[in-house]
Amino acid sequence: MKTAAEILQEKRTQRLVSMPPGSLVIEVIRQMAIHNIGSMLIGRERRISGIWTERDFLNNMLEPGFDSRKAVVDDYMHTDLVSVAPDTPSERLEEMFLGLFIRHILVMEDKECTGLLSIGDVLRSSLLEKDRKIRELNRIASWEYYENWAWHRGRADRSGTRQEKE
Repeated sequence: MKTAAEILQEKRTQRLVSMPPGSLVIEVIRQMAIHNIGSMLIGRERRISGIWTERDFLNNMLEPGFDSRKAVVDDYMHTDLVSVAPDTPSERLEEMFLGLFIRHILVMEDKECTGLLSIGDVLRSSLLEKDRKIRELNRIASWEYYENWAWHRGRADRSGTRQEKE
């Protein structure tokens, strides 16, 4: 079972992207597009105060008077962030995503954000691990595995008798 830190290492984009508090929503959107990300952390020097996502933008657009060119992200971001330690097992992360109905979890060490995991990151890691286990079990279940199985002294032939090493 992998940890939050190991899943962060597997991510295609490991760099943490954030914007400072007070940023205009339009600037946050622009940076999200540039970095091809679906959520933006808001904070300074790895001290995160909130998160703003694509889903937030869709919901905010429906609010009367919302103008992304004038709106400050602080007024619309989520501040009730969920965080874990780097050694949190993936199974616990899955439980948190499902049980808390959240899509992002901060990985924190010494009060500083070391990364952001999405439910997709954890699901991808879990599926890759399951695929690896299935391949290993299929390899063990194949005849070739047993044909190549070396005994303590010598090898067994197909008849089951041992052949001594020469």
